[in-house]
Amino acid sequence: MEITVHNPDRYMGDLRQILAQGRKRIGLLIGAGAPASIQYDRKIQRISSKGEPLIPTINGLTKKVLDSLDAKDRKVIADISVELGNDPNIEMILSRVRSFAGIVGSSSIHGCDGDAFDKLAGRICGAIGAVVNPSLPEERNPYTELAAWIGGTDRWHPIEIFTPNYDLLMEEAFERLENPFFDGFSGSFQPFFDPSSISNDDLPPRWTRLWKLHGSLGWAENGAGGIISGQGRTATNLIYPDHLKYDRIQKLPFTALFDRLRKFLTTPDTLLLTCGFSYFDAHISAVIDESLAANPAGSVFAFQYGNLSEEKSSCVLASKRPNMSVYSKDGAMINCIDAPWRLGELPNPDWEVIRGSFWGQRKADDGNGFLLGDFMAFARFFSLTHAEQVVVPEEKETEE
Repeated sequence: MEITVHNPDRYMGDLRQILAQGRKRIGLLIGAGAPASIQYDRKIQRISSKGEPLIPTINGLTKKVLDSLDAKDRKVIADISVELGNDPNIEMILSRVRSFAGIVGSSSIHGCDGDAFDKLAGRICGAIGAVVNPSLPEERNPYTELAAWIGGTDRWHPIEIFTPNYDLLMEEAFERLENPFFDGFSGSFQPFFDPSSISNDDLPPRWTRLWKLHGSLGWAENGAGGIISGQGRTATNLIYPDHLKYDRIQKLPFTALFDRLRKFLTTPDTLLLTCGFSYFDAHISAVIDESLAANPAGSVFAFQYGNLSEEKSSCVLASKRPNMSVYSKDGAMINCIDAPWRLGELPNPDWEVIRGSFWGQRKADDGNGFLLGDFMAFARFFSLTHAEQVVVPEEKETEE
């Protein structure tokens, strides 16, 4: 019986060549798993395996936010959580709080009227903003490695980075390396959002485009219905994933940012690489799905952290779009076919150390597998495309 397998050497060899050449139109979609992959020890202020995620994933975020609220707020949230069931996360809780704020009015539910729920939602948003605002570590890290790769190649087209994250880590990385970027805002005192500049490509290719799909720390309303940036880390006029998100993305600047993602994906010969993105976000996933259907010449490579059986949301898309591939720890879905990984023969003696940049152990007690679903390894793979020789740390070496 013939068994289907995928050879990671083949696909990563092709990708490495694409990344090094600088000719293809490339975009990156960086999700919440990216900052969570950076283990940071706040006591010594360094990246360390003994640390905690620089910004936690949704479960860690929920705990931190709830712990920061006072007893009265936690009591209301506990009552709401009973109604939601199944240990709801902070996004589900915020959605329910905002629902009550819009419909309760002068009545009372759980001891709160509409105005009280609105203020509670504000406190939850402020608490979320406090968790997602750490500064970029001073030492070398995945964000600076990614920024260095972007700035180290003469490109035909600009790199476009799309992210639903609210943090300022990518901005800090670009500024630290003095790499120019554009995020849709213009000005210096109170930078204003300019939607017309997003739809055009007038800036040179060396300027990276950075699109914050759900808003950002530092964004605030200017009192005239517009949005300005540069208002500090305590400005939390963000879109949080709740029931109001669909209504909000129909307005500027969010409609322009989503249109930019759609325009990128429907441009011929484009490649979008995603990492740290779960594909649970229905709005972003819908744009990807619709665009790939409309543009067979566009491609998406989804680098996922878990095993293939755990990455159901991304695999659902890839199962019906042959121009979307999912690369997980133990296997891949390529051309709508899911199969385990199987390493091939070394194409040349130098390839063994190159293989170590995408294949090996994540942890000492872990088995070998595909590494690039981890943002740390993902960024390192990019940065190593500039190297003629790849030197792999001893603990990453594998024998097949």
